[in-house]
Amino acid sequence: MSPKQNPKRLFDCLNYQLENFPLSDMLAAKEKGEWRKYSTLEVSEKVDQISARLLQMGVSGGDGSIEDKDKIGILSQNCPEWMMVDLAIQQIGAVSVPVYPNITNNELQYILKDAGVKLVFVGNEALYQKIIEIKDELPALKQVYSFKKVEGIPMLKELMIDPTSEIKMRVNESKTVIKETDLVTILYTSGTTGTPKGVMLSHRNIVSNSLGAADVIQEVGVQGKRVISFLPLNHAFERMATYCFFYSGAAVYYAESMDTIAANLKEVKPTLFTTVPRLLEKIYEGILAKGNELTGVKRKLFFWALDLAERFEINQPQSLSYKVQLALANKLIFSKWREALGGEVKSIITGAAACQVRLLKIFTAAEIVIQEGYGLTEASPIISGNRYNEKNRMFGTVGPLLKDVEVKIAEDGEILCKGPNVMIGYFKRPDLTEEVMEGDWLRTGDIGKFIDGKFLKITDRKKELIKTSGGKFVAPQPIENKMVESPWIEQIMVVGELQKFVGALVVPAFEALKKWYLEQEIPYPGNDKVLHAIEARQLISESVKKYNLNFNPVEQVKQFRLIPNEWTIEGGELTPTLKLKRKIIVEKYQEFIQAIYN
Repeated sequence: MSPKQNPKRLFDCLNYQLENFPLSDMLAAKEKGEWRKYSTLEVSEKVDQISARLLQMGVSGGDGSIEDKDKIGILSQNCPEWMMVDLAIQQIGAVSVPVYPNITNNELQYILKDAGVKLVFVGNEALYQKIIEIKDELPALKQVYSFKKVEGIPMLKELMIDPTSEIKMRVNESKTVIKETDLVTILYTSGTTGTPKGVMLSHRNIVSNSLGAADVIQEVGVQGKRVISFLPLNHAFERMATYCFFYSGAAVYYAESMDTIAANLKEVKPTLFTTVPRLLEKIYEGILAKGNELTGVKRKLFFWALDLAERFEINQPQSLSYKVQLALANKLIFSKWREALGGEVKSIITGAAACQVRLLKIFTAAEIVIQEGYGLTEASPIISGNRYNEKNRMFGTVGPLLKDVEVKIAEDGEILCKGPNVMIGYFKRPDLTEEVMEGDWLRTGDIGKFIDGKFLKITDRKKELIKTSGGKFVAPQPIENKMVESPWIEQIMVVGELQKFVGALVVPAFEALKKWYLEQEIPYPGNDKVLHAIEARQLISESVKKYNLNFNPVEQVKQFRLIPNEWTIEGGELTPTLKLKRKIIVEKYQEFIQAIYN
């Protein structure tokens, strides 16, 4: 392809980098304690080898229809092999179905069965065991391959064999016939009922978003620089960002794990990385903890600098005195923060959940620009994003729209989105697709408005899904429905919107508790006092722990508060059909909710 021609299909991003600015470290990961770097040329060769072998095995895009395309699962932590397999699958017209590594067996089974997955690539032994446990329920599954050595199954390396000239020709022919409108991946996302929905995205969907996002990151100057990746690659945000990095000529280094990020940042020295607000919160909590350990003058200096940062503003004049003090704070205090992030970070892009404005101010004052964006899987996923340039950045908003993306605000305030990034639809669920599409416009389920006619601001969530500060969606109803199976829980409401973890308000089953006290020959302390009784709290706590096992870690109730009164229609907490009025309960029990997170 011509060096000036922009990619049309996702795998074109690899060719684009190879022809324009090939890197010696396109992808890198730790192997035996050392960074193993893959050049753009090596990645290209390995991807072609995998594509060729898959074709030999009979994997293909079929007749081009969605139903006929082979589906291939990827169940692994982030690594170069993940991306190589993804690219190889694309080149032969098949469809990748990536899944969270920490998914529950029930959800994993549902997704792989629903998609009719034919092959699965797993990252390690533990993930292979997940497949073994559900294999009997997956009639379409023919073979499992692993990235690391696992007893009893072939490794990915065994697919990396130089193809014959005939197979090479078939790979090239396959690439040629793939259209930008073809389905490339199915990403399963939680629905309001808790049953995952398969979002179908085309090459055009993700490529248009990657090129739009490139406008956002290229201001930072990433060509030939390093970025670090740790958000799960099956997440639409990190997946799209990776192709954006390929197109922009940035080298992608994979963190070893969430526990090693601090060390990996210092080694990699990235210019930019993507994250979710929860990680920024953790970084800040770590900084604050160190500040609290200081004594004397050092402690005073630390909190003086923090106070300055909290008062920082953009696009507003600051006094000369403030500027001088901030420059001093940067030299004495904030320079150490930047060193902890590798010393070369210019920008951090955050999405998937709302970021506290306080954090945006503090990091930006410390010369670490936080670019907050907004989107959803169905939009491939970015709709808008704050830019590196101050004129196109505003605290408390999710920035201007991405190139070629349109947004209009419905009469009820819902954000509607239109553009080449909007999904094909939900896999095998035209009914659900119809619910979220209004012609070409995607209903986002979020309420918002424009500030100054330019900056999009999210004001509320129309959907009932809870979004944690880590950017994970949690459907409360399945959790609540399971928890009330406990004999000790009468009613429960899951909380946790933009919080670190899922919590719950619990109305105890007072009559059952009375009976238990009677059986134990212990005087019942009364409904009010039983809320604080060790025995009652322990019974409820054990139930919560037991039923938590049915859910992914992010969905599990970590803390709860007991409520003294039953929720009723008369009290205004329930609808006539006995559904929880969530907003009313949140308003009534704000102190209880705050107590969960303080």
